[in-house]
Amino acid sequence: MTEATPALGCVGQPRVLAGLDTLPRLDRADHLAVHGPLPLYRPEELVELAEDIDLRGRGGAGFPFARKLRAVMRTARSRDGRTAVVVNGSEGEPSCLKDKAVLLHAPHLVLDGALLAAAALGADDVVVGVTRDDVERSLRTAVAERGPAGSRVRVARLPERFVTGEGTSLINGIEGGPALPNGQKVRTSDRGLGGVPTLLSNTETYAQLAVAARLGASGYCSAGLPAEPGTVLLTVAGSTVVEVPTGTSLAYVLELCGYSPGQGVLVGGYHGRWLTAAAARSVALSRQSLSSVNAVLGAGAVLPLPEDTCPAGEVARVARWMADESAGQCGPCVRGLPSLATAVEELVAGGGRAAWDAIESRMRAVRGRGACSHPDGTSGFVASALAVFPDELRDHALGSGCGRRVLGALPLPADENPERLVVDWTLCRGHGLCADLLPDVVRLDADGFPAQAVMPVPERFRAKALRAVRRCPALALRIQE
Repeated sequence: MTEATPALGCVGQPRVLAGLDTLPRLDRADHLAVHGPLPLYRPEELVELAEDIDLRGRGGAGFPFARKLRAVMRTARSRDGRTAVVVNGSEGEPSCLKDKAVLLHAPHLVLDGALLAAAALGADDVVVGVTRDDVERSLRTAVAERGPAGSRVRVARLPERFVTGEGTSLINGIEGGPALPNGQKVRTSDRGLGGVPTLLSNTETYAQLAVAARLGASGYCSAGLPAEPGTVLLTVAGSTVVEVPTGTSLAYVLELCGYSPGQGVLVGGYHGRWLTAAAARSVALSRQSLSSVNAVLGAGAVLPLPEDTCPAGEVARVARWMADESAGQCGPCVRGLPSLATAVEELVAGGGRAAWDAIESRMRAVRGRGACSHPDGTSGFVASALAVFPDELRDHALGSGCGRRVLGALPLPADENPERLVVDWTLCRGHGLCADLLPDVVRLDADGFPAQAVMPVPERFRAKALRAVRRCPALALRIQE
């Protein structure tokens, strides 16, 4: 899979991304020149700092960081005192690149936050879980640049999958097991790495902690909203990472990055929620503002849907990928999500009211029943699309469609060496049967001919592609590897 490297930007004065306007990466010396030395905090002082700035996890759930710290301390006191610190740098969703950007360009800020927390907790183990070659290299280089002080940090390489970032998946993978959720409702603050109380949070959270430790609570709260201070990192359209103060207009950030709300905006990634274009123009990047439109910032992914792509087809692509990315360990993942993805695909292909009803039925069947949050998150994504794009999805269900191609505006990993459906223009007569059989691959132009001569065929559509080749009345199609 191609490893995307995001562009960087900011609104106002950067903090986490400070110094990266002139340097591609901050080594140890550059890091200290930009950010200065890291002060030490006693345990209660660090908890107080996190409370004063209302620091929350930036990986999706938004759990208060101070509560995590207190929970680890409380459990450790009731046992032998041992603790661990884990940084979740997996970010297994292709629409999210902000944590990768920080680890690639400013890794020492993340290490500062993790080591600061480890010192306050008295933790012996500090582990950073990553999934990419370039991120692993950047971190190992940063650890080496710290000399003996970096010897406490271990970098663990994990498989790049959506479910790798789930807490128990990450711990299992670091310990040498399969990076899959264990289905047990046990908090890592009670039993995590090596069975000891573990402080687990994502990359940006530790970076923000390191920024706050240097600025102090009052300095940190000088940016953003009074009730929600500081900055947040966003991944816009799967390609640009932007640091913005909380309370910034979402529409302004999109405009800054060269986008408009289009047909709507997906906020929070593939476990997030769709906003209508009108809502996206009015909402601000804060918990309160987003909650007013039933959305959360989650992992910070912001995905505008362009006017010229098919919403139904985009949703179907992601639903299938999410089904394929499941842990495959419980019924809602093994059967429920693939069935849901199939129902969405059948609706897109003109499955009528039966396909719409099947989607509703599949969503009810998986909600609240999974061993982790993946079934709920995926069904929520589909339900949100039904609410925001009802006309487009209804047109597809009735067979008329919306007339737009699927441009892949919602980023997914590229298929490795996909087969291709090739049109022989000397034979094609524009019967259109190929588009009827393979609507997710073949789109017709205004004259009724395939709009492209060569079309990648994902593995899940191979059987349909072969059927289209066999049934073409003009024998104008072939599969090419």
